[in-house]
Amino acid sequence: MAARRAGDEQTALLELDAAGAIFERLGATPDVQRVAELRSRPVSRPDGLTSRELDVLRLVAQGRSNRQIAAELFISEHTVARHISNIFRKIDVASRSAAASYAYQHRLV
Repeated sequence: MAARRAGDEQTALLELDAAGAIFERLGATPDVQRVAELRSRPVSRPDGLTSRELDVLRLVAQGRSNRQIAAELFISEHTVARHISNIFRKIDVASRSAAASYAYQHRLV
């Protein structure tokens, strides 16, 4: 669940699969069912942000420039700017510092 809260859905699913397999071998039926529920539950993202927007927001909150974000995520600076524009609109902020504050308040970083 920590991986899921951190926005790493792929790792969360791998960990849930591993836990499910262990619970199954142990015969822990209620735990197997709980893992199945968690595995099928859709990931909730604050204010409708996409996974990529969350990636960008986390990097903005860490003080990275658009150029640095683009290099780290292997996308163009134009794409970063577009993501930031979408993020600002979705979370209703007007600056990078307000977006960073939002990220910290919502424990995204």
